[in-house]
Amino acid sequence: MLTEFVERIRSAHAANTPLVIQGGGSKTFYGNADEGEVLSTRKLAGVVDYQPKELVLSAHAGTPLAAIEALLAEQNQMLAFEPPHFGDAATLGGCIAAGLSGPRRPYAGAARDFVLGVKIIDGTGQPLHFGGQVIKNVAGYDVSRLMVGALGTLGLITEVSLKVLPKPAAETTLQFELDEAAAILRMNQWAGQPLPLSATSWHAGLLTLRLSGAASAVHAAQARLGGEPLQDAAAFWQRLRGQATPFFDKRPSTLNQNLWRLAVKPTTPPLKLGDAQWIEWGGALRWLASELPAAALREAARQAGGHATLFRGKAPANGAFAPLAPALATLHRSLKQRFDPSGILNRGRLYPDF
Repeated sequence: MLTEFVERIRSAHAANTPLVIQGGGSKTFYGNADEGEVLSTRKLAGVVDYQPKELVLSAHAGTPLAAIEALLAEQNQMLAFEPPHFGDAATLGGCIAAGLSGPRRPYAGAARDFVLGVKIIDGTGQPLHFGGQVIKNVAGYDVSRLMVGALGTLGLITEVSLKVLPKPAAETTLQFELDEAAAILRMNQWAGQPLPLSATSWHAGLLTLRLSGAASAVHAAQARLGGEPLQDAAAFWQRLRGQATPFFDKRPSTLNQNLWRLAVKPTTPPLKLGDAQWIEWGGALRWLASELPAAALREAARQAGGHATLFRGKAPANGAFAPLAPALATLHRSLKQRFDPSGILNRGRLYPDF
């Protein structure tokens, strides 16, 4: 399979023919529209190595994400960044290329933090290997993490090595009836205290808090915070992680609303951009279903110390992702030129001119 990929990319590079790298296709909605022939990684599947005692797993890019999580669950381990699947076909390569993380991200780390090494084929058809398969790897500049969130624009990911973590010994979820401003304040107050937080969520007047860790710590925190225990907690967080709730079902085709993802300072007060929103990550992530112009939303996010990304819907003329500052744009183009000089890989997916 690797030989086939190398030959296909070399041929496309020589002919300047764009290619669309695709695994399960579960995240095709994310980013800008790309162009070219589909290069599927689904057949490049299978776990290469798994060492539960070393907390390290390596697998090919086309390996189903569900299969990896099932394998880890057998050893009572997990992908701590809780990657969203958005469908049964989600693959490891797509998970890393998209770089998306779930509810546990601010407390355990992002997808990028768990990548130990990658193998890729760059835009000229050259196989490359970055990083390693051990947690204490300090072999120079961490190029492997550049692939996280690059949406396949720097290379076709063929193999990924990840750090995994044990599942927490105990876990409970509490709910509190609070308005938006009070919920943001409470989340930030709790973040500065020695509490075993692992997820926070606010929507429609209800703040939901997950506690994870040693049983004694979880029980002590629960007694201290109060709130109402949520009985179907695992299902709640799974639905939020996969955006399988009515809020996230709002689509441009049905309600003429786009779904925006605003990353801001956690202490940012209510943005007052509309009633339809969901808050995660202790206040740092604001989901917004909105008809407002992209420029207005991005300016609001900028003033709050962050940025706004169109997550689902029709991308504005300057793209789904916030435009880069000139210095960052130059750096991005330099990396693109190095890894994909002809610009054939997922052309336009990250930025319209990229």
